[in-house]
Amino acid sequence: MKTRAIVSAALLAGIALASALWVPPLIGGGILLGVSFLYLARRVLFSWASALIILASVVMFIPVRRYAIPIPLPFQLEPYRVVIVLILVAMVVALLIDPRFTWKPVKFGASIGAFFLAMMLSVATNVASISENALGGAVLGQFINFGLLISVFFIVRQLLRDEGRVLVLIQFFVWSAAVVAFFAVVEKVTNVNVFLDLGKVLPLKLISDQTQSFRAGGDRSYASSQHPIALSVMLCMALPFAVWLSKYGAKPANRISRTIVYGFLIAVILLGMTTAVSRTAVIVIAVMILLTLALRPKLAAILIGSAVPALLIGAVALPKLIGTMIGSFLDPAQLVASQYTSAGWGGAGRLADLGPAMSKVVASPFFGTGFGSRVLVGPNANAFILDDQVLGTLLEAGAVGVLGLAIFMLVPPLRLIGFALRKDVPPRYAHLAFTCAVSCAGYIAALFFYDAFGFLQTFFVLCWVWAIGAWLLSESPRVGGVAGLRPRATAIDDDPAPALSPAPTRTAAPEEVPA
Repeated sequence: MKTRAIVSAALLAGIALASALWVPPLIGGGILLGVSFLYLARRVLFSWASALIILASVVMFIPVRRYAIPIPLPFQLEPYRVVIVLILVAMVVALLIDPRFTWKPVKFGASIGAFFLAMMLSVATNVASISENALGGAVLGQFINFGLLISVFFIVRQLLRDEGRVLVLIQFFVWSAAVVAFFAVVEKVTNVNVFLDLGKVLPLKLISDQTQSFRAGGDRSYASSQHPIALSVMLCMALPFAVWLSKYGAKPANRISRTIVYGFLIAVILLGMTTAVSRTAVIVIAVMILLTLALRPKLAAILIGSAVPALLIGAVALPKLIGTMIGSFLDPAQLVASQYTSAGWGGAGRLADLGPAMSKVVASPFFGTGFGSRVLVGPNANAFILDDQVLGTLLEAGAVGVLGLAIFMLVPPLRLIGFALRKDVPPRYAHLAFTCAVSCAGYIAALFFYDAFGFLQTFFVLCWVWAIGAWLLSESPRVGGVAGLRPRATAIDDDPAPALSPAPTRTAAPEEVPA
């Protein structure tokens, strides 16, 4: 304790001295105040549970590519990168020095490895052309960046160490999605995106202003996402979890009250989704409903029955938005024509881009031009936006890359569906596994309609869903009990009302050691 006190005092003294000598008084005072707050709240802030919520908060509320931490560096230091790296470092240190912090099974490591192997093969077969076109830096940067992004799955999986934490993440996701949806509605009405004003209350600088996207007689909402399509996909992925919480959520304890609360949140999320005016959202929801209809027909009937009145109300209250999103599917000729406009410009002509893209695929059908060889933005841009992740992967990594992408995307939901259909899985865990699979299916459907890996908020959400699924496959109890876990009472398992309950308070739990 003495050593820790001496080290803490020395650090505080060093920070105070540096602030006094090299920092303006106002900023220095703010730094000291911030450090003091962090020290006083260290037990709350510097824990694994807090790390999980901080990461989720940054993903949901701080728009990617819009903000950076105001530190003079040769590159823009975005908040999500800082948070990911700090948690990764803390986890590595904990794994090395803390025997209580052990590695948890990730379950989907083989499918992730298959994708990376396919991408590496595409680069290995295109080394000469990559070198000739000076694309080595772009390729290396793409690998590093994607490695950082997929690390979110491993981080969240390692932090989900009990049922309570799983429930906290699910609740946070759904409530955050509702908040984002609400402000998307505000943005649609006032044309003001509150998420672009975060620099006024947080120590962040705005590095990129919002571009405009016009449809259905007005601007489309961006909220905390990079694009309206990404916003709509993220909100769609939250809907299955809101439905699950309406039945298995911990609070409100009363089933009717809980249904009302989460029914309201679902309505808010759907309303926010309409402000993005995205036809992709309609396709995503249709795929999720079809999957539910195939495997949970009773639930699908209830959801469809509840959706019809809401759709009718929406058609009356928001005729332009609903008409653009859904009505366009009733006119196939107009829908196809819309996909032949602005070919190669901003990804607005998916069908128009298909022909030119396929002509390039023919030149390198099996391994493409190399993962990361297509540069879409900046002075070195050499390719056009496709708004189709599958087609983009086909161009970069060929048929082998598409196979790797299929394994990467399909293995988690298929395994979760298999888990959900098992007889030895309690209902709440089976339904949660199915919920994760439905959310994954929505993301997979959207792959054909936007450059999914370039829009990070939705990809991070997918990583959360995978992490919850990995926890279910490896640690959730079964009816007969599994190794290392005590079986739960049959009365609880048969009762659909109780939720994943937060773990009882303990004085010395291995997973609650400070990060």
